[in-house]
Amino acid sequence: MGCLLIVKNYTGDRLNFGLAAEQAKSEGYKVEIVIVGDDCALPPRRGIAGRRGLAGTILVHKVAGAAAAACLSLTDVAAEAKRASELVGTMGVALSVGTLPGLVTSDRLGPGKMELGLGIHGEPGAAVVDLQHVDVVVSHVLNQILSPETNYVPITRGSRVVLMINGLGATPAMELMIAAGKAVPKLQLEHGLAVDRVYTGSFMTSLDMAGFSISIMKADQAILHRLDAATKAPYWPVGVDGNRPPAKIPVPLPPSRLTKSEESLSRPLQLNQQGRILEVAIEAAANAIMDLTESLNEWDSKVGDGDCGSTMYRGAVAVLEDMKKHYPLNDAAETVNEIGASVRRVMGGTSGILYNIFSKAAYAQLKTNPQSVVTAKQWAEALEASIAAVSKYGGASAGFRTMLDALIPASAALQERLSAGDDPSTAFVVSAEAAIAGAESTKHMQAQAGRSTYVSAEMLVSIPDPGAMAVAAWYRAAALAVKDKCQAS
Repeated sequence: MGCLLIVKNYTGDRLNFGLAAEQAKSEGYKVEIVIVGDDCALPPRRGIAGRRGLAGTILVHKVAGAAAAACLSLTDVAAEAKRASELVGTMGVALSVGTLPGLVTSDRLGPGKMELGLGIHGEPGAAVVDLQHVDVVVSHVLNQILSPETNYVPITRGSRVVLMINGLGATPAMELMIAAGKAVPKLQLEHGLAVDRVYTGSFMTSLDMAGFSISIMKADQAILHRLDAATKAPYWPVGVDGNRPPAKIPVPLPPSRLTKSEESLSRPLQLNQQGRILEVAIEAAANAIMDLTESLNEWDSKVGDGDCGSTMYRGAVAVLEDMKKHYPLNDAAETVNEIGASVRRVMGGTSGILYNIFSKAAYAQLKTNPQSVVTAKQWAEALEASIAAVSKYGGASAGFRTMLDALIPASAALQERLSAGDDPSTAFVVSAEAAIAGAESTKHMQAQAGRSTYVSAEMLVSIPDPGAMAVAAWYRAAALAVKDKCQAS
């Protein structure tokens, strides 16, 4: 039937699961993704970070699981999960930070303090305050989730709701029940809500963090039907006619649909014209990145963590080495896929994942062409698909001061020139100039994605985005190499 990925809204989660989705799609699987951001602790988002995924995700899982068990299609299951994710809000409160294995427990909070809105990975919340009575804490959390100013959840007086009190790891059931006992009458009497279901327990923990979170979901008959559906999940609260199910449920691993012959993954003994053009383009692009390493690191030291050039250099070296050994250059789609594999192996961090997603999406688009020769129009479509995937999973778009600020104008210029009837190699070079202009324009943009969002606007002035400059460099080098090769032949 396919696979639904329910992903909590953290950049690393989105990128890694996005990469997995693109890889699975390229192997022929049907995959949908639903991003859950139910956090109500922080003010409305700045940039693309958005609301974090918290314990409300559990309710989304339950709805989606029941829909899947009812044999709905992948599209319908994803639609139900997405709707559920839009109806739930969560906020947590912690008395301690979880202990990471092998590390000393953080004393960030200090004695007599508590943190409102602490994240499930221990990331800072909205505020550190003095310890408060549970009445005060529960009231504050409910007010925050149901605030009409932020309008995080579509819940108003008269609505039916589901309440989840979730332990964060070191909170005993008795204390969770106390919080539930305080929350229910406040929801009924102060907020005018009908509480249809209450779930109390440790559903989404953070190691040994002391604290709890409250999730409120707007309920209707369809939602309640999914939440009440029988399940074998061992720690879902058992209904009146349910027995404790087995703790482990074996899940068979489906066989991979990806079948590649050894021949397809080896460098051809003789290159056709397309293979020769691909080879010079890849070589030129990789060499351009290697030549730009120091500049990229210098720019990144001022707006990021200073290793953009080094990371890109590792990727370029791997691509050049792997191309000599096993890139099937006569097959454009498989070559693009192998570039992604080279990048994945050696490039860490966000850039490595983004370039891998970029390659996987291009590969999937190119594979839709049954012919071995790829036209200029098909390359342009593959570029457009790659940009859409990077934007989807990374969350950025034009003007966010990222690699997309070079790619998007390049794609637009390429399609425009091809539609105008330009020679493909000329259109490629013209689009490369658009990529350079786009990358240079990032000097005047306020960062809305990546580590640059933590840097003041004053410090960003006159410093281009390193990721965009890297794109412009390899894209232009590839374009010029292709034009030279086409003229020579």
